[in-house]
Amino acid sequence: MDMETVTLSQIVEKLVPELSSFLTKRELAINIVLRDGLAVLEPEDAREIVQHSICEHQIQALLQ
Repeated sequence: MDMETVTLSQIVEKLVPELSSFLTKRELAINIVLRDGLAVLEPEDAREIVQHSICEHQIQALLQ
């Protein structure tokens, strides 16, 4: 499968909708590049992506 770019909101809506209320609109709009596409992601993969995205977003906020 080819690489696919999706937003974090697409991942959350499909695999872990219970996490959507914990994320800001800005975080949900983050683009994520998936090596094997959205179709092969598991909920645990989605949780890990959300965790890393939040951490990266916080680091960028601190650097500004």
